[in-house]
Amino acid sequence: MTVLDVTSVQRRTLRLLFVTQVVGGMGVSIGLSVGALLAARLGGAGISGLVMSAGVVGTALLAVPITRLTNARGRRWGLTAGYVIGGLGGVVVVVAATLDATPLLFLGMMLFGGGNTANLQARYAAVDLAEPARRGRHLSLIVWGTTIGAVAAPNLAPLADRAVRFTGVPVLSGPFLFSGLAFACAAVVLALLLRPDPLLTARRAAAVEPAPHRAGFRPALRAVAERPAARLGIAAVAVGHLVMVAVMVMTPVRLGESHSDADVLRVVGIVLSLHIAGMTALAPLVGWLTDRVGRRAVVLGGIGLLVVACATAGTAGHDTPWLAVGLTLLGLGWSCTMVAGSTLLSESVPVEVRPSAQGLSDLVMGLAGASAGAVSGFVVEASGYATLTVLAAIATVPLVALALRPVPAFPRGV
Repeated sequence: MTVLDVTSVQRRTLRLLFVTQVVGGMGVSIGLSVGALLAARLGGAGISGLVMSAGVVGTALLAVPITRLTNARGRRWGLTAGYVIGGLGGVVVVVAATLDATPLLFLGMMLFGGGNTANLQARYAAVDLAEPARRGRHLSLIVWGTTIGAVAAPNLAPLADRAVRFTGVPVLSGPFLFSGLAFACAAVVLALLLRPDPLLTARRAAAVEPAPHRAGFRPALRAVAERPAARLGIAAVAVGHLVMVAVMVMTPVRLGESHSDADVLRVVGIVLSLHIAGMTALAPLVGWLTDRVGRRAVVLGGIGLLVVACATAGTAGHDTPWLAVGLTLLGLGWSCTMVAGSTLLSESVPVEVRPSAQGLSDLVMGLAGASAGAVSGFVVEASGYATLTVLAAIATVPLVALALRPVPAFPRGV
């Protein structure tokens, strides 16, 4: 395949992924904006943390079969499968709320995580055919694509909840129906239009064919273990996600302590919209910096932002505007570690194990976030929201040590 052909496929891929990220981002955020409140209503603050962590666990565990499908069939079917599973999860959450069945709510949130898995793995599809000097920018463009849908969606949650009230579904469950619809739309678009597949095109361009023994995580784990740059990439993504999830999932509950039921959805929508804007709106700038000043420098900058965010949110008390500032900085710190870490990982491993290494990274990231989400509710119940932010900031210390170690140079485009 000629360079011109590859360039054309990459441009088409980026346009399509951008559109589906808008829709998929809306599906993820409109559900997550009310998930903690719905869980707290059914089982209390401690349960809400566990239920939200179930969504993160689902995101992590579903990365395994989706990665295997991607290895065998390409990005198109892997991403489509993730959105289909996420849509099914949205329906299950509504059924669980209707039946007041907490175990079913856990299952629904785990399946709902499939939509987030697809949203996250789309960033890797953006670098399959990217030029080495533009990998950070192309990856960040897809992260930025979630801005429109994800920022608007939490503010649409009250409307979505009222729109389906006539069906008899419980309060706070209606937005999950809209999430399921958004995931279904993204799945249909990708299944029909993501052709030629960017991963399969990259393999043909590199004259690489996937072998069965390369499809699992074991070869990817060996490849990552042999490359310090790849280890730093995975660590940056995982730690950034852990800190973000720990603080973010309990913020709606924190806001619920000082706002009435009639007002809390509106306030949560505004705060989470600003948080998501921090995660995605400046992603193109983060991608440009990643290519210009280096991956490790952006990772260190992200760590600094995460620590400042924890300090801001932890000292905000019930001051909603100040808490919103903290959540916005939290999102920006996550963006730095996510974009720079994902780019560093993708270019540090050979193309034949790249999808498996990326899936491994999402698995580790998801498990780290799930652990944070599971513990966060109990920390808040036992010692308060401020203590949670202190512990989240301390969690960045190992990443600082790893990022400050010299990273040997690696060949571009391996």
